[in-house]
Amino acid sequence: MTASVWKGVFTVAFCMFSFLLHGQTIRLSGIVVNAAEQPLENVLLSLQPVNRNAHSDASGNFQFSNLQPGKYRLSASVEGYLLLNQDVELSADRQLRLMLHERQHQLKEVEVRDNLIQQRKQEESLNVEVIRPDFIQRNLGGSLMKTLERLPGIKTIGIGSGQSKPLIRGLGFNRVVVVDKGVKHEGQQWGADHGLELDQFAAGSVELIKGAAAFVYGSDAIAGAIDVKPPAVPAAQTLGGSVELIGKSNNDQYGTSINLYGRKQQLFFDARITEQRYGDYRVPADTVFVYDYAVPLHNRQLRNTAGRESGLHFSTGYLSDHFRSIFYLSNSYSKSGFFANAHGLEPRRVDEVMHDASSRDIQLPSQKVNHFKIINRSSYQLAAHNLELELGYQRNFREEFSMYVNHGFMPSQYPDSMRIPAELERGFDKRVYTANLRDNISLGKHRLTMGFNLEQQHNSIDGWGFLVPSFDQSTAGAFVYDKLKVNEELLLHGALRFDYGRIRMFEYRDWFPSNINAGDGENAEYVLRAANLNRNFKSLVWSLGMNYNLERLALKANVGKSFRMPIAKELGANGVNYHYFSYERGNADLSPEQSYQLDFSAAWAAERWSLQFSPFYNYFPNYIYLNPTSAHDRNYGAGNQIFEYAQSRVLRYGAELQLKYNFWKSLSTEVLAEYLYSRQLSGAKKGYTLPFSPPASLLLNLSWTPELRGLEGSYLSLDYRMTAAQNKIVPPEKKSPGYQTLNVQAGTKLRLYGQEVQLSLQAQNLLNARYLNHTSFYRLIELPEAGRNLVLSLKLPFKIKPQH
Repeated sequence: MTASVWKGVFTVAFCMFSFLLHGQTIRLSGIVVNAAEQPLENVLLSLQPVNRNAHSDASGNFQFSNLQPGKYRLSASVEGYLLLNQDVELSADRQLRLMLHERQHQLKEVEVRDNLIQQRKQEESLNVEVIRPDFIQRNLGGSLMKTLERLPGIKTIGIGSGQSKPLIRGLGFNRVVVVDKGVKHEGQQWGADHGLELDQFAAGSVELIKGAAAFVYGSDAIAGAIDVKPPAVPAAQTLGGSVELIGKSNNDQYGTSINLYGRKQQLFFDARITEQRYGDYRVPADTVFVYDYAVPLHNRQLRNTAGRESGLHFSTGYLSDHFRSIFYLSNSYSKSGFFANAHGLEPRRVDEVMHDASSRDIQLPSQKVNHFKIINRSSYQLAAHNLELELGYQRNFREEFSMYVNHGFMPSQYPDSMRIPAELERGFDKRVYTANLRDNISLGKHRLTMGFNLEQQHNSIDGWGFLVPSFDQSTAGAFVYDKLKVNEELLLHGALRFDYGRIRMFEYRDWFPSNINAGDGENAEYVLRAANLNRNFKSLVWSLGMNYNLERLALKANVGKSFRMPIAKELGANGVNYHYFSYERGNADLSPEQSYQLDFSAAWAAERWSLQFSPFYNYFPNYIYLNPTSAHDRNYGAGNQIFEYAQSRVLRYGAELQLKYNFWKSLSTEVLAEYLYSRQLSGAKKGYTLPFSPPASLLLNLSWTPELRGLEGSYLSLDYRMTAAQNKIVPPEKKSPGYQTLNVQAGTKLRLYGQEVQLSLQAQNLLNARYLNHTSFYRLIELPEAGRNLVLSLKLPFKIKPQH
């Protein structure tokens, strides 16, 4: 055929495709009214499964266009009214009249929100927990991850009073993906002492995905994902905000977070500023032992654990029925100290008098972290297609400071000629570019999602200490995911994903010469710590799942394969980790980590009680771990024990249990339990468990939600947690005895001069129990967790009547 004939065939085919895609479109419109037949403005209309939203105008009218024939579910919601769900079957243009009824009391509001969350759980084959903003308000911890720790299967590695990093079913670091506003959050998550740079006051809802989530999130999501959603977009024609105040007794913390938002019809803005400052935190002990050296504590405070945090957030965007595009801009900054007696080569070289003079100053050793992020999220609705795009840039800049300490061949005095400041032990500068594209397609009973993810990293290092070399990293992944609705009870899931990754590490040599023995005597040489290295990785992962939902019974199962490429620290580490008094060596020959996991969940919901049981089974043929050896490095490691990265086969299984019972409308109880078992099946630590394996625990809760005149949403809640001893360890870990803690939460909403005030009070570790948290960063030095802590938070939301 000639080129002109091919061109004609292509034109005809394109016209036919365009007709099929757009020619048979339908319009759904209507009006929303209240029980008095008055039109309701700013009602959110949500149409599923096409995932489209619209708002009613001043006359209560709404419209969805470019729809395909088929069955839909329309939801209507607005503050002060009960949620309305209506099934709609479309074969031609149709008009509806929706009537919403006012809420009668707070319990109804809770029931409506719980139904929405339950619907989300029943449509996902992985174990999903949805955390609302009010949960965060009631359980405010030192960080967002600490706040989420109440949930079964979620633990944290605590790094003092203000920072922590998450563990999902005992796995953390680069095995958990944290997503912020649709983009993977990239900090220095490889370090146990590196927290997440997220402002919990700026978070909307949070989704916890437990299980093999790599088919959506790519490499690193072996254990699961934590998806932090942005706050909801303001309703049309509104202007308002909130002022939040927080105070904590344990570390004398005070802080505020101020929010201001506004929206016309299609344009909006949302801004927030957060500032927090805190002093040294207290533990229920007068003396702690750092590797058998007794360290007395002044006023039971951990010297030099004070800090401050600030956050700036701004979002703005354009919203319409078919298209929306939102820009998110944020900058998080923190400066905090490390416990002075547990950092460096010699814990006895500490000027305790200087540190104890003030509990609020930040001396050496310390860290500064700044995380800047700009994200654009856009979506476009075209008939049965919903296109979603995320573009992101983030820069994580981290500096760790300490007094210069020489060892090995390092000069006894820090040279004046050095470009690097004498107090800068290490610096890490990470710049990340991200692009995600998805197409959500509704095809009859199929909900198909296709997409790809691209990420480019540039990582550079600084400082007189060396642990990890500079490196560049590129990753790309493409996936297809199908959700098939067989009937009203059965959903089937299938996903396939291919990932490709490349890491390029750069040579690093010591800045000082070492005397190397050679055949003709000693030669001064700048030792090569890390060589140039290029590694490529690729993997095909998959997932199969199902949901079976009856009136009271909900069953789900999922089996899948996940993948994780080795990180720069695992491939090229070669230096002293001053936080752990260890010398760490990478392994350039590590293969990409593979994981196979089976998840199951059974849930039963009766009128007064509900139960959910979620067991899982996990197998790694080549788990990457840091293996402690019997050797010590005298030349470059100051005599510290050598730890080397290796791989082994690992078996893991466990379960979570959630039981809730309502004695009556205002009094309920809840039981949350979790258990995890892990075992290395090969390698140098065959027969041992994995590091940071959390022990079994049981949480008993009693909650009272009375209806009090003049007070809305009042609650009083008691959490009694029992944690078992952890005797299965990996040296140099130490066995941790069991313990019990009691936490209390209380809160209410009241009106002062016509303005709503939300008041929350917590008593954490009410009985001031002394206990050791097995997953804590400071567990190795027998450091107990924080003592009694009273947390008072006040939120004053406000609305300003717009001028028309």
